[in-house]
Amino acid sequence: MALFTDEEQQRIREAIAEAEKHISGEVRVCIEKTCSEDVLDRAAKYFYQLDMDKTRLRNGVLIYVAVVDRKFAIIGDSGINQLVDTHFWDSTKEDMLAHFKTGDIIEGIVTGIKIAGDQLSKYFPHDLNSDTNELSDDVAFMDGD
Repeated sequence: MALFTDEEQQRIREAIAEAEKHISGEVRVCIEKTCSEDVLDRAAKYFYQLDMDKTRLRNGVLIYVAVVDRKFAIIGDSGINQLVDTHFWDSTKEDMLAHFKTGDIIEGIVTGIKIAGDQLSKYFPHDLNSDTNELSDDVAFMDGD
C-alpha cells in the first residue's frame, strides 16, 4: 500500500513549487514508514543522501516524516541556520504537529513547507536571473531499516 495517494503527493509538490517561486532555497519532503534511530540523525542522513547540502547558497530545507512511528523533523542547511531565529525550527514543528495530532499528515507537511518558504523569502528571495530548481520537488520515499 502506498503511503500517500497520487493526489496527496501532487499537493505536496505544488506546495513546494509555490514556496520555491518566492525563494532561492530548496525544499524537499522525505517519507518513510519507520525510523530506527534518533529522528534528527535520520533526517540528517537523508539530508545528505538527497544532496540537500549541495545547493549553491546552502539553503536547503528537509521535512522528514516517519509515518508509522509518528516521528518527524525539519532541518535546514548551514546557510539558513546562520540567519533564522534560534526557535524557528521548533515553532515550525509545533505548527506541523497541530495538524499531525488530528491525523492530517499532508496538511502538516504543507504547513511546514509554507512556513519554511515564508521564512526563507526574508533571507533568500527568488532571483529571476540566477535561480534554478536545483533539486526535485517530488516526495522522496525511503525504505527504512
